[in-house]
Amino acid sequence: MNKLTTQEKHVIQDKGTEAPYSGKYNDFYEEGIFTCKRCNARLYSSKDKFDSGCGWPSFDDELNEAIQHTIDADGRRVEITCKACGGHLGHVFKGEHITAKNTRHCVNSLSLNFLKK
Repeated sequence: MNKLTTQEKHVIQDKGTEAPYSGKYNDFYEEGIFTCKRCNARLYSSKDKFDSGCGWPSFDDELNEAIQHTIDADGRRVEITCKACGGHLGHVFKGEHITAKNTRHCVNSLSLNFLKK
């Protein structure tokens, strides 16, 4: 496991959320692969990233079923975590009709690293 900052621990381990429009990957569109900040598992391709206007990096697909989907305790949202290490990523929303895949993974930048193509 990678060493995390206090802020990264708050998001990844304590299921916190970074402020909208504050993350370094929100307006980021280089080609490559996004990985889990905690364990380096490959999670998302830049080809699946899109601007949803929500303030967090958004993806409409994941790599190789790398993400665990779990109903939140409130029963309204679906939390997404890294399947390899359980680190909190954010939430997934379906039925918004923003992309053809009709899915939006809303991810904290603090939960991600990036491997440039």
